[in-house]
Amino acid sequence: MSEEITVVAVVKAKKGQEKSVADAMAACVPESRAEATNIQYVPNRDLDDPQTFIFIEKWASRAALQAHMETPHFKVLAESLKDKVAEPLSVRILQPLVAE
Repeated sequence: MSEEITVVAVVKAKKGQEKSVADAMAACVPESRAEATNIQYVPNRDLDDPQTFIFIEKWASRAALQAHMETPHFKVLAESLKDKVAEPLSVRILQPLVAE
């Protein structure tokens, strides 16, 4: 079985902070996608709940995700979201049951 993982991270913005959250998430995309172990990095907005944003990410391994979380651009994102979120970040780390 491959070490590849999928990450689903849910960010719930405070009312009135939706644009700031969206901008912070978008700013992290180019450098995250440039990481050698990144396979996919897509921020999304929930169409039925505009305060909810969801990252769908794929990384080569759990260690790759951990390394991503230590990068300067990820730390800037985390810091910029700190006072703009309504609840703690929800993160699910997934591994496929069957090969694609």
